[in-house]
Amino acid sequence: MKFELHTECKTTNARAGTITTDRGTIQTPIFMPVGTAGTVKGIHQRELKTDINAPIILGNTYHLYLRPGMETMEAASGLHKFIGWDRHILTDSGGYQVYSLEGNRKITEEGVKFASHIDGTKIFFTPEYVMDVQRTLGSDIMMAFDECAPYPCEYTYAKKSMEMTHRWLTRCVNRVAETKEKYGFKQVLFPIVQGSVYTDLRIQSAEFIASQDCYGNAIGGLSVGEPIEDMYSLTKLVCDILPKQKPRYLMGVGTPANLIECISRGVDMFDCVMPTRNGRNGMLFTQEGIINIKNAKWKNDFTPLNPIPMSFIDTDYTKAYLKHLIISDERLGSQIASLANLSFYLWLVREARKAILEENFPAWKEKTLEKITRRL
Repeated sequence: MKFELHTECKTTNARAGTITTDRGTIQTPIFMPVGTAGTVKGIHQRELKTDINAPIILGNTYHLYLRPGMETMEAASGLHKFIGWDRHILTDSGGYQVYSLEGNRKITEEGVKFASHIDGTKIFFTPEYVMDVQRTLGSDIMMAFDECAPYPCEYTYAKKSMEMTHRWLTRCVNRVAETKEKYGFKQVLFPIVQGSVYTDLRIQSAEFIASQDCYGNAIGGLSVGEPIEDMYSLTKLVCDILPKQKPRYLMGVGTPANLIECISRGVDMFDCVMPTRNGRNGMLFTQEGIINIKNAKWKNDFTPLNPIPMSFIDTDYTKAYLKHLIISDERLGSQIASLANLSFYLWLVREARKAILEENFPAWKEKTLEKITRRL
């Protein structure tokens, strides 16, 4: 894996680059659609390729471990072949489940004991085993096993959690070094900066993660309920420490405005379930602002979803038709809304990249934020 940094904004930390792997290239900044269980909800892989041209999607180690399981995954020769996807995949290690499944897990120095949310079966994830599972999945980017500390949490808890995450990272690095890829494609490891909202812990963690000299680095533990000002300030703080010559991934973020603000602070990669989750509930992100398609005002609006088409969705379907589908609880409505939102997110990061390369990012940011954050 190689990261080439093309341009940096002169007045912000925004940057445009290219990640090159055995599977091809990823132009940054990039948004990665979330396919937790091997599917981006309601979206065909064909649509991910032809309609929004997504170069990379996510899978989740914990969920794929439970279903379909590693026996099936190994027999299929990995996640790519299992789901029919020949582009990049990043797999989250299950660290977020350490946070989100608080009532079904127990954390120890050795690892995390889970009770399956499906049937209660006991499972035990160690850093080493999580790396083995991701080897079997065959993801191009593997995430280190970490604990995502909750917000709010006491300083003492955040410090102990961060230090354990660092010790787990050392075990992940060692496991990757002593094992090999299974399917002929290079796999790389991204460690994760933690430290909750405490500045000194974030600095310590960023410095430790940078010292590991991995292929890329991630920022975790944000967008978990903390004030947005903290998310932005800590993102910039960490990006200023992480090496410039490696991609930076902000995990689980966020709204379109969050993406633009964090791009301006030096982030290259994002993921979030918001485009599909909010789409299924009738919220559309568009070039002109945010739409609640359930509102009566769209009943007889026969204009396309976006003034500038980003995919066939924007030209073939009107706001009135989508409103009808959503309030009628038709599955096609969820599919159209999800795809429209994903199209918008991918369009947005590509427009940001274009503005960076044209040395026009600050003006583009101001104009774009004013438009896309309006409630229509």
